[in-house]
Amino acid sequence: MPAIKGNKFVIVGGASLLGSNIGRQLLAAGASEVVLMDNLSLGSASAVEDLVTDSRCTFIRGDMLRINELFDPMKGAAGVFNVAGFLGGPMLANPWMGLDVNIRGIQNVLEACRVMGVQKLIFSSSMGVYGKINEQPCTEDAPFDWNGVGPGLALYSGSKIVGEGLCQLYHQQHGLGYAALRYSNLYGENQHKRAIDGTRVVNAWERIRAGLPPVIDGDGSNVTDFIYIGDVARANLMAMEAAANGAYNIVSGVDTSFNQLIGALLKACGSDLKPEYKVDQAKVANPVVTKLGVSVAKAKADLGWEPTVDIEEGMRRLVVWLDSERAKGRI
Repeated sequence: MPAIKGNKFVIVGGASLLGSNIGRQLLAAGASEVVLMDNLSLGSASAVEDLVTDSRCTFIRGDMLRINELFDPMKGAAGVFNVAGFLGGPMLANPWMGLDVNIRGIQNVLEACRVMGVQKLIFSSSMGVYGKINEQPCTEDAPFDWNGVGPGLALYSGSKIVGEGLCQLYHQQHGLGYAALRYSNLYGENQHKRAIDGTRVVNAWERIRAGLPPVIDGDGSNVTDFIYIGDVARANLMAMEAAANGAYNIVSGVDTSFNQLIGALLKACGSDLKPEYKVDQAKVANPVVTKLGVSVAKAKADLGWEPTVDIEEGMRRLVVWLDSERAKGRI
């Protein structure tokens, strides 16, 4: 599979939280050329303004739903990172467009990879492919259980399952290398407010900086898995260079309650405020769980990857970035 150093790569969804961080790591690792492609419907040009100052990096405004716009950027590319897609919240608001982007979009990207002779595709999938997690440890073989999962999340999860199936199809029929990386909740520099839990983190920071107590839904015992964006970007590069193909959990492997999350955020902000607790039935919510136990063993064995940034250090880095953005008048 293609080495990062000396090769060209395309990031579809390159102006996103993850796409921009992959771009930085590709340039740092010696990629000869990095093309950031984004239609800016969700991504932000400000997220990549530092990248495009590098002569090896180009930003192209384009849409994965228009397959003709994918061919030229992929000319000579050794690998493609498909990061673009609808999340659960936007999927609920516009299911027609969300399904089109998440299914027809990846189909277009795969076909463009085939036509242009790309060696490997890294597909951004999700822990959502499991629906409710019923067994621990949760390995990549766990089935999809969508009973009790809200329609927005069910549609989102289903679209990721279809996307992984299309990747497998192109691998089997056309020899295109692939890795489907199943992320938990991403956070870190260039954090946006579109992911459900990411929104809660940014909202909590805004309240803390305004001298108001952060708000926690329910009693705060609900756990999720938070993974630092730098660790996820590194997993993408390692998956690109690895000989292995298949699906991998890219998670912290640590169950973190919202009480613990907000505690780490308050500590990073140097605040002694106490959180408020409430329930908002109008919000899209993940299934309430008190244990996940997602395994990273396969990623460690096949890719040599494991997370390195814990929640306290990750929150510290996020707060530094958020404070910096506020000082610049951007948020």
